[in-house]
Parts: sequence; C-alpha cells; structure tokens
Amino acid sequence: MKENQEYIPAIRLINAPDGSSTFETGKIPVLKTIATTSFRVSNTVEEWEKSDHPAPRRQYVVTVKGKIRFKVSSGETFLIEPGIILLAEDVEGKGHSWQFEEGETWERIYIPITDQGESFFIPDRN
Repeated sequence: MKENQEYIPAIRLINAPDGSSTFETGKIPVLKTIATTSFRVSNTVEEWEKSDHPAPRRQYVVTVKGKIRFKVSSGETFLIEPGIILLAEDVEGKGHSWQFEEGETWERIYIPITDQGESFFIPDRN
C-alpha cells in the first residue's frame, strides 16, 4: 500500500459536550505553517502525567520514540507511536490518562497552538 504523501495520520483528544474526554482519528495535511510561539522537547515522565488530566493547552504532541496507550473518559483507548501525531485539545474536565505500551521511554515534542491558531486536523469520515 502506497503511503499518502499529502497527510500525516493524527488522533485528536477533544472534550465532549458533557465535559468528558474523547477522541477522533484523522489526518493533518503536510506543508502547513502552525501558529506557535515555542516548542518543548521532553523525555521525562512525572507520575501525575499518567493519571487523568486535561491538556494544559491546545498542542501537537509529536512522538519521536515510544509507544503510548491513551485512555479517555469512556474507557476507550488508542495507541500513539512515531508517525502518528497527537492533537491534544481536551483542555477541560477530567481529561485523559496514558500508560507505556512498550518499554519505559517516551521522547516527544510539544508544539503549542496559539489561541486563534488553526489545527488543520481533518477527521476521518466513518
């Protein structure tokens, strides 16, 4: 199967109308300029990060190394690994949690999106 060179697979964490955290799969087009003022690289994990928490801001999370299983309010889960962009937009309510799927390493880059910035996320049509 030929990879689509125009998009990168993505999963977006969002708040449902009742405030719970949920997700949707989709994609992000390549060669778009993200409205951001900074970025942060991390390879450390604080224990609180594994417990339920909302995203601190709208942001892309680009996994460089590691496989992480995320869990939302309904109990549904999804896997993030290199090649899949996480768009964290569940900034209210209980939020999400995660755990290591393989190993104990998660290297990632956080790219905050400005308040009025476009995420460019295109949801899959199921």
